[in-house]
Amino acid sequence: MTRFDETRPFIPIRIAVLTVSDTRTPKTDKSGPLLASLIKEAGHELAAHALAEDNVKAIRKQVKRWIKDPEVDVIITTGGTGFTGRDVTPEAVRPLFEKEIDGFSVLFHMLSYQSVGTSTVQSRACGGLAKGTYIFCVPGSPGACKDAWEGILKAQLDNRHRPCSFIEIMPRLLETKKKAVKKAAGA
Repeated sequence: MTRFDETRPFIPIRIAVLTVSDTRTPKTDKSGPLLASLIKEAGHELAAHALAEDNVKAIRKQVKRWIKDPEVDVIITTGGTGFTGRDVTPEAVRPLFEKEIDGFSVLFHMLSYQSVGTSTVQSRACGGLAKGTYIFCVPGSPGACKDAWEGILKAQLDNRHRPCSFIEIMPRLLETKKKAVKKAAGA
């Protein structure tokens, strides 16, 4: 059930989109621009939009760059989540996760099932956290991107969503590390 507390002010965040594909170009990519449009329509800032080949090194390099960038709060990748030989997005990104958001995959498959039926089992959509940055990997089809955004991310990336959202816990994502640093410093 999605509920919003309209009395709370909306907090826009900065979201980067990475299209993963060997066959798409900036002119032929439909999923990346769709996500960019949905992000802006929701009131968030598109921090960056890039395209990477289906290659572990290329994907990981771009995602790492955005994890380090304080101007990026969330990364959404589209493509490379299947299980053909070229589909390597989860292999590239999962090792960067400090914590996996297991429920994202579960909920994505529940929503996807409504659209594509049992074909949803061919997706390895996943989500996780790395150094305070949320990362979500979704399939490369526009329909899958729309399912992920409209069915999960739009609400969870809105601080007005009740009873809770990813946004309201953002300030606390690094608290364990901060405590360890203070403890090591003798504070």
